[in-house]
Amino acid sequence: MSLHETAIGLLQPDSEALLRDLGSLARLTDCTTLQEGLVTTAARLARCALSQLYLLDETGTGLTLTNAWSDGQLQGQDASSLPRNYFNEPLLQFCLGQKQSLNIPQLNNGLYQANFLPDGEPGWCSLLCIPLQGTAPGLRGLLLVADRRTRDLDFSSASLSHLGQFVMAQLGLLRRLQPPPGSAPKHSPTLIAAADNYGLLGNSPCMQAVHQLISKVLTYPVSVLITGETGTGKELVARAIHDNGLRANKSFVVQNCASLPENLLESELFGYRRGAFTGADNHHQGLFDAANGGTLFLDEIGDMQLTLQGKLLRVLQEGEVRPLGSNKTHKVDVRIIAATHHDLEELVEAGRFRQDLYYRLSCFPIELPPLRERGADIRAMATHFSNAFCATLQRPACNWSKEALHLLDSYAFPGNVRELKAQVERAVLLCDDNELLPCHLNPRLHERSMAQPKSLRQHLDQHERGLLLDCLRRNRGNQSQSARELDVSRRTFINRMERLGIKPAEHDFGQRRA
Repeated sequence: MSLHETAIGLLQPDSEALLRDLGSLARLTDCTTLQEGLVTTAARLARCALSQLYLLDETGTGLTLTNAWSDGQLQGQDASSLPRNYFNEPLLQFCLGQKQSLNIPQLNNGLYQANFLPDGEPGWCSLLCIPLQGTAPGLRGLLLVADRRTRDLDFSSASLSHLGQFVMAQLGLLRRLQPPPGSAPKHSPTLIAAADNYGLLGNSPCMQAVHQLISKVLTYPVSVLITGETGTGKELVARAIHDNGLRANKSFVVQNCASLPENLLESELFGYRRGAFTGADNHHQGLFDAANGGTLFLDEIGDMQLTLQGKLLRVLQEGEVRPLGSNKTHKVDVRIIAATHHDLEELVEAGRFRQDLYYRLSCFPIELPPLRERGADIRAMATHFSNAFCATLQRPACNWSKEALHLLDSYAFPGNVRELKAQVERAVLLCDDNELLPCHLNPRLHERSMAQPKSLRQHLDQHERGLLLDCLRRNRGNQSQSARELDVSRRTFINRMERLGIKPAEHDFGQRRA
């Protein structure tokens, strides 16, 4: 029997053997050993002679082969050689860009370039590549299996994907819990350092403060209120809290409170019983039940109607849900994370938001900074978005010209990160070569760049005018509230408006109209 046949014979595990392997993986506490266990178990599961693990670097542009299993044994890495970047390999790049599995039953037909596979005879005839998602948004790497027989490996795609996701989650947990070399051990399990940024882009001082707040609330089941302008990434922060906390293996359920009318939102949140209303032909599980044991993210909570706010408050106080059409309640264990771009204190004063609910939700507030206050994050995020979009389009990464970066720096981004991402993707689509220029960005930005003020006074006035307008938009045109936010008197605020030519009648600040 050949070495290849012997190796294949070893790769015929029964269900109990596979369960033992998975149990062993769950008990591992060392990242290196866990990665080695992943490639070994993957090869056994797919009954393949080769298994490889590729991991992306923090920038998402470097792909390194970290672990390999071949012909029955783990393959050591050559420590004397520099790590190779496999990012531009067509097959691997396709999996990364499309974020989907790649199954090639006939690899040796001359249509595919697979130079990244190890040499040997006979050659590799079939391949399956699985993208790996970590606990944070975005891909973490690839899991690959290959065989010297022509085979359809799609049968193991789902199993390998689940296996890879499990190991990625374990790796993320171990890296957060294990102290760095030479550091003193932490006696409190609640003191989790923000060693990574919880999958959030940017490392400006104001974002570091956000990372620190996230680290403080991960292990406590208190409600969290995330505030900030539209497009600042409130849902990403909510997901980061869930994915890195004690409920990470449970459901993360999202509901936008502004997207449904009151009666539909109530039935979605609490569920209903058959016959509760016309059209209720069957029982319907509500989102509180769907999120039981996990997290329910209520976006735009400030738009929820008062009557529904009272029912939500009762759930938070009693931990019980009563579906529509039922006279019985049942217990639920759900962590609430709410978000809004409104000033809830102002809504409370106006009688549009319950004060008691506000106090319940705001146990731990996190305010996200607007993009214009994040300094160098703008350039870093623009580069990240352009690299990611280029990978999706399967084209070489684009470089940013100094002029284009300066244009991004000078723009206020009222739509924040969401607007920046859209601007970058537009620029990549318009770029015919590999350099992003000002002309590739939205004409609005270009026109503003051409009209930049020349004197220091003009620069300062323009900055101050933008600051006042942004403040008025946040406060829906309320001059008194805007003055308090900027820590000046109302009279001083109005004087500055007059000097800078800000006429409220000429702007739409989102005031409610009768």
